[in-house]
Formats: sequence, structure tokens, C-alpha cells
Amino acid sequence: MSEKLKIALAQINLTVGDIIGNSQKIIASIEQARDQHQADLIVFHEQTLCNYSPEDLLYHDDFYEAINQAIIEIAKHSTAIDVVIGFPELANDNNQQQKRFNSAAWLRDGNVIAKYRKQCLPNYAVFDEKRYFTPGNDTVIIDLKGYKIGLLICEDLWHQQPMAKTKQAGAELIVSLNASPFSTQIAKKRLKILQDRVAENNIPIVYVNQLGGHDELLFDGNSMVIDSKGDIAAKLPHCQSALQAVCFEKNKSKCTVARAPTPAKPLAFEALVYQALVLGTGDYVRKNGFKGAVLGLSGGIDSALTLAIAVDALGKENVSALFMPSRYSSKISYEAALAESQALGIDYHVVTMDDIFQQFLPSLKTIFQTDVNDITQQNIQARVRGLLLMAVSNQQRRIVLTTGNKSEMAVGYCTLYGDMAGGFAVLKDVYKTMVYRLANYRNRISPVIPEVVISRPPSAELAPEQKDEDSLPPYDILDQILERYIEKNQGIDEIIAANFDADTVRKVISMLVNNEYKRRQSPPGTRITTKAFGRDWRYPITSRYC
Repeated sequence: MSEKLKIALAQINLTVGDIIGNSQKIIASIEQARDQHQADLIVFHEQTLCNYSPEDLLYHDDFYEAINQAIIEIAKHSTAIDVVIGFPELANDNNQQQKRFNSAAWLRDGNVIAKYRKQCLPNYAVFDEKRYFTPGNDTVIIDLKGYKIGLLICEDLWHQQPMAKTKQAGAELIVSLNASPFSTQIAKKRLKILQDRVAENNIPIVYVNQLGGHDELLFDGNSMVIDSKGDIAAKLPHCQSALQAVCFEKNKSKCTVARAPTPAKPLAFEALVYQALVLGTGDYVRKNGFKGAVLGLSGGIDSALTLAIAVDALGKENVSALFMPSRYSSKISYEAALAESQALGIDYHVVTMDDIFQQFLPSLKTIFQTDVNDITQQNIQARVRGLLLMAVSNQQRRIVLTTGNKSEMAVGYCTLYGDMAGGFAVLKDVYKTMVYRLANYRNRISPVIPEVVISRPPSAELAPEQKDEDSLPPYDILDQILERYIEKNQGIDEIIAANFDADTVRKVISMLVNNEYKRRQSPPGTRITTKAFGRDWRYPITSRYC
């Protein structure tokens, strides 16, 4: 039996481009791993110093100068502990041509003793690495206390060759730096990939994943260690910062996990999604310097869920809400909005918008030389609400959270510069049917959404007796059609063949296609599905294909 090796997995929440602030957090984690855990090695996630993804910041030479200086400072703390960090590298390739690489640095005793360059560059879904980086070719293996450790970065694990090549070069253990965004299906996919690589090579993997929200992307952590049998030997929590040390030992020249910590228990599906939305919302607001958030409460389920997420993300003292009734708003809506505000303890105001709305009509009637039609009136009401919320935002430096869901966004059941006016769309990637599931989940923690809000028929309350299903199919049907078209890339005929009404399918897809111009102008929101309206939904505004 050889000397044990202790590796610390650092799952910390950093900010894109904040090289100084990130460095301070990295150094604090190094000191904690060394002094409290007596770790021999600490591993951080992909692109640690600038966080993933810096996008076109990578085109600025001074960006790399700041990165290089940070590496020098962090290396000073690599005494009595080795450090592996990710960073963007600007360097000459083998032909002496300057290229950008997605790299990892191994720090020891104040020096960079090795650099590894990511070999497999993803260029699908939200990833666009071939725009920025050149793939590396070389295998890197470092000896630490007699253990031969190979380095890989994220996508390298999703292909067989990089790990196989590293194993063939003598690696007994793989350390992988990752920036794998959250989606509702990703946990199973990640685990299968890691288990496949272990089964092929029969050596353990230390997998450290990024944590935190960045624009519409949410990185959920869930860092883990997979032992040589393919079992989860250690797992860090979902959507929480953590630093955990795992011991390895050699037995008959084979590296195995010794005294493995108990992995975190898996969460229920709704809990996974809810925690992701809370983290994504909180990080977007805080990292962009807002003092808090404001939203419009309607008495409906979307705004009620958005309020709960906002309070859980930011604290009740940093959230305020307006109830802005029209002549069509019901007593139930008023009572529900008041109950939600009181249950969560937020600052709450009622602002009647009808007088403001009525002032628009004479001017418009002069322009139109006829009465203002019903749809125009509904949109004016929504825009008055948007105007009031944006005024609060300007005055109080609080970001406006919009409350529309993915189902509405898909078919255009929303108003430009009205209920779409705001800085962050909390439910932008949440189908309406999932909204109900999340509302029920949140009420199991504490009852903050009145039951009447969950059970009543959804309505915008911008016209007499208005209900969503006057204009849309039932949400359980609508969401299935949308998911098949958006996430599964099924065509109209294929969806109809799955036993959906042909006219309904054609109507839904037509609404989806015709409202791209609205979605292109919508605020970002946390991505939770495999294809959100954002960087991995790239459809033309002007198109005749349906």
C-alpha cells in the first residue's frame, strides 16, 4: 500500500471577467484546502480565472495580460499544495503562429510546471469554442506523490480518444476541469459519459464542474469522483458552493478511492429545477450590480412563482412588487397578490393604471380617426404596466423581473414593451405545465402561493371574462407540441402522427414561427431545457419555412 493522495474539489461561484475577484476566491480556496483539509492537490473548474464563457473578451490582448499576471500571483500560494486552474491562453503553436487555447495550468511551489490544452472543442447548442480556440494535441501527465495524474478539459471526456491516449501514456487517475451548463437532462448524460470512460480505461475520474449563473447559462456544480468500478465515490451538492477533499490510495499498482465521503443525495426533479432558477436569478441580479428586483404581481400563477423565486434568491428586503389592476382585474387577483406579498414579507404597492390607460385613448382616436380596437387596448394596458415598473427600476436601481413563461414566449402570448419589458425573464425557459409543478413544490416548503392561484383558469385579465384558452390550446397539449418541435426537432407531420390534432399543430407552429421577432427582443432568462430561447435557438426572424 502506497502513501495516500488527497485531492480537493473546489466548486466555487466566480464571475466572468472578474479576474482580480476570482483570483482572491481561488487563493482563499487554496488556503482552505491546504490548511483545513491537508490536501495535496486542489482542482478548479474550466476557465477558472475568467469563468466560462468570456466570449469576445477573448479577442482582447490585455485580457491575457491580466490572466497571466493572475497566474503568477496564484502560483505564489502553491506551496505545500499543488493547484490546477483553467484559463484562456494566448501562445504560439508549433508553427510559431499566435493562437488562443482553452488551457489548464498545473502550479507547484510558485511555478507553472505544466500546461494542458483542450483537445475537443464543442461547437453545438450553447457552445461556440471553435470561434475562439485552437485545439491542443499533447497529453499531460504529472507525478504527485507517486501517482500519475492525467489532465483533461470538459468535452475531452465526451470523446473516447483523449482519455484513452492519456491512459496509454501512463495515467492512473484523470483530473477533468469542466464548465457543463445545467439542463433538466444533463445529470444522467454526464454520469453515463463518465462511467463509459471509466469502463473503457479502468481508472478513476475527478470531475470538477463550474457553479453559478452567467447571463442565460446556469452551471449547477454537481462535481464528483467516479471510482475505477464506475461508482460515484463522492459528489458535491447541486447549485451550492462546496470544497471537498477525497483520498486516493494505490493497491497493487491500482489507484482507488480511499474512505470515500458519502455522496450528496439526489434531489427530486422539481427541486433541481427550482434551485437552478433561484441560483440563476440571484447571480444575474447581483453580478450585474442591481440593488434588488421589482416585478408586477397579477394574481396569476406565473407572477406568484416568479416572486417566490426572487425572494428565495435575493431576500425579501431586496424584492418589491406592484399590483396594477385594470377595470378587468378580479377581486380574487387582488386578494391573491396581497396574500403572496404578505406571506413573503415584501414591499408591496397597489397602483391603479386605469386612469393612465384612459388618457391614451383620445390621442389615439385622433390618429386612427376611429375607436381603438380591443387588441390595441389590451397591449396599451400591458405597456402602461411596463412603464410603471421601469420607472421603479430607474428610481430604485432595481431590475424588473418579467413573469412570462416559455409557453407564452413561444406562441407570442405576450406584449412587446409591456409584460416583456424588463431586465431578466425568470421563467423564460419554463413551460406553463412546469410552472404548476414548481408552484406546488414551493408550497411544500412553505405555503406562499394561494391555492386559488394554482386552481383558477389562467387569464391576462385585459378584457372581459378573458382566459388563456380562448386563444391557445390547453397548456398540457400546447407544451407537448412545443417541446417536440423545439427540443426534439420534430416536424409538423411527425407531431401530427403522434396523435395530435393537425389543425392545432399547424396553428401552434405558425404562432411559434411568426413570433420570433418578439423573442429576439426579450430579456435573457435562466436556461433549464436542452434548447432555450437564446444562444442555442438561432432561427431567422424573416422566414417562410414552417
